Amino acid sequence: MNLWTTATTTEAARRAASVAVLPVGSFEQHGSYLPLATDTIVASAIAAAVADRYDLLLLPPITISCSHEHAAWPGTVSISARTLDAIITDVRESLQHSGVERLVIVNGHGGNYVLSNVVQQANVARPQLALFPNRQAWEVACQDAGIVSSMHDDMHAGEIETSVLLEVAPESVREGYDREDHVAEHPHLLTLGMRAYTESGVIGRPSLASSDKGRLLLASLTASFRETLEFLNK
Repeated sequence: MNLWTTATTTEAARRAASVAVLPVGSFEQHGSYLPLATDTIVASAIAAAVADRYDLLLLPPITISCSHEHAAWPGTVSISARTLDAIITDVRESLQHSGVERLVIVNGHGGNYVLSNVVQQANVARPQLALFPNRQAWEVACQDAGIVSSMHDDMHAGEIETSVLLEVAPESVREGYDREDHVAEHPHLLTLGMRAYTESGVIGRPSLASSDKGRLLLASLTASFRETLEFLNK
């Protein structure tokens, strides 16, 4: 799968898409076996799949976002929520100037809470902006893919993320992921950060991951995206 768009301006003009897809990832720790860019890879894989299926304008990813809960680990870099809000606003305005009126944000990082508010505010007058995948789409995808862990337990660098990377970027997954399972409650994550609940940076069961599960996750999410597109086009 080609995770990054290589389209030319001529190809974009020929497509004449009315909807653009913007993957939003992060640059944060994912244990010792997944890359810092894991969320960006996941978001880009989903965005590339839906853009290809529904013939949409695929944008390059935002690669750094709101990862403050991971600040205790080396390599993690964050921007503020207001900066992420401003980036989305600027991208939307630029797209509208070029005739693309609607935008779907494909979010790969759970800590980007501000995106929900950005979308709510943008849609007061009419549907213009969507956020994907929502929890329902993820739950259906997990069921379709045979994911064993609950979404609560599989919070970070677990079965879901490791499966997607084994499918789309297997060379980026280091050895030893099958020995890194760690499940913990995390009731005060926003106050205490991840370090309060895990030494390794992992909360989940990566040992259960497989490339087949990653393939099925992406296929299910791509199918679920149709509903989001239908609502956005109303």
